[in-house]
Amino acid sequence: MAKVVIYSSNYCPFCMRAKRLLDSKQVEYKEINVDGLPAVRAEMTRLAGGRTSVPQIWVGNTYIGGCDELFVCERSGQLNSLLAG
Repeated sequence: MAKVVIYSSNYCPFCMRAKRLLDSKQVEYKEINVDGLPAVRAEMTRLAGGRTSVPQIWVGNTYIGGCDELFVCERSGQLNSLLAG
């Protein structure tokens, strides 16, 4: 299974929703919390092409984007393909 990374923050409803989807699929992921860590948020922003909102999600080497994009991938079936590696 492909490595999944999600940058998130506490109390972010979109982060919680994205993690619930991944949990429901029994996907292991690395969560990186950006709260109070400006250097970590800056790194996330750089990797995400300037996007500063959370969550920001990668599956393998593929940048997904945020929660909405993750659910688009799920509905289209693309998420399962990406997770399979």
